[in-house]
Amino acid sequence: MEIASAMLNMFGRAVAGLLMQPFYYIAVLFIILQYTRQMTMERKLFAVKLRDWKLLAFKALAAGLAVGVAVSAAGAFIGASITSYAVVWLWSVALVLVLFRIRYLCFAYSAGIITLLQWALGFTDWAERDGLTGSMLATLADIDAAGLLLLVALLHMAEAFLVRWQGDKLASPLFLEGKRGKLVGGYMLQGFWPVPLFLLVPLSGSAGEAAGYSAQPLPWGTLFGADWSHGWTIAALPLVIGFTEMTRAQLPQQKAKHAAGGLLVYSVLLGSAALAAFWLPALLPLAALLSIVLHEALVWRSASAEAKLPPKFVHDTRGLCILGIVPGTPADEMGLAAGEIIHKVNGTTVSTREQLYAALVQNSAFCKLEAYNLEGELKFLQRARYAGEHHQLGVILAPDERADYYMERGPSSLLELLRRKRTANKRAVLNAGGDRKSGADPEQLATTQRNSKDRNM
Repeated sequence: MEIASAMLNMFGRAVAGLLMQPFYYIAVLFIILQYTRQMTMERKLFAVKLRDWKLLAFKALAAGLAVGVAVSAAGAFIGASITSYAVVWLWSVALVLVLFRIRYLCFAYSAGIITLLQWALGFTDWAERDGLTGSMLATLADIDAAGLLLLVALLHMAEAFLVRWQGDKLASPLFLEGKRGKLVGGYMLQGFWPVPLFLLVPLSGSAGEAAGYSAQPLPWGTLFGADWSHGWTIAALPLVIGFTEMTRAQLPQQKAKHAAGGLLVYSVLLGSAALAAFWLPALLPLAALLSIVLHEALVWRSASAEAKLPPKFVHDTRGLCILGIVPGTPADEMGLAAGEIIHKVNGTTVSTREQLYAALVQNSAFCKLEAYNLEGELKFLQRARYAGEHHQLGVILAPDERADYYMERGPSSLLELLRRKRTANKRAVLNAGGDRKSGADPEQLATTQRNSKDRNM
């Protein structure tokens, strides 16, 4: 009972500490901004609201909390000494990396770099330095690097589960430019989850006395065998996990499964390397390099898989390819799905948007469809139509050459983003009163308006 009471007391202090730290709020704000931008992008492309950003943000918070509880429970038996200083180093390095590449906002890179810095620190005379520099180097030297890498592995394992579970539900349909400049349909799978961790941290004798905790040992053993003789506490460590994938060649559920499999393998390999480095510290530099190199291999694996497959969301001789379905519309109720091909509408073969519209208005009260499913088999659907329903049944078609907007790669770093903003502002001043040919707020993807020359290509 005394142990349980102490843990509840320390957990309450950890929650209060979490609410006083800026990092968790930064993570939540980042997620809200990402989802609101995603909704804006969908409205600009399709003039329809596909999802509610508030619901997405709430689900992200709930899922992140569940992951935090699970990883914290696992951490209680691992016994890695991850302190608040380690979190500050993680976030600081991550924010610096984002200046050079936005996708480096992943703690796999931060943890790897921190471990390499700590290893390099062993070849210097840092202990002789005083002042702020000496204090910073001391906190770096005290980081449990093997425990930090193992924590990153656990977070990626949790991320693999979330991607497999929610990845396809976080997918946004897009109009993209293909290899030969022709527009094709595609998806961006993007999800972020704020993860509050509550980890057991061993204390020194003075810290334990200052906090007023007894030096009672834990009632269980830990894998890393930390020294708990001077007391222990619970530290709040706010982190964020997330993924972004693009696909032109696979369905969202296929891409999510592919990404989740890679993340799971990565987490197992990195976790094994971290455990080996704990038992043999000379392996720490190798484990750090694996943290970075294997994560880059995940990016290469995804790009390589896409390059080998033809675009999936394009119209063909059978009819019109479905890129997406608006929730709650007739198409959703009829069971149409992304990747299927609309062949006939009310008995009329359709191969253009105009033919689709004309076939729908033939019978304003009823609709009969023939569509090829994902297995290439023809299926028959029918439904009554009512006033006020979506004029296109709620089907988002793959793009044709008349599409007004498509998505192109935006800045890959914050520095590039800032440069583009300055350039855009200068152009706006020089071209005041002129037509705006392209634009959207610079981000990982930027909305581009196609001019008349593009449409005739």
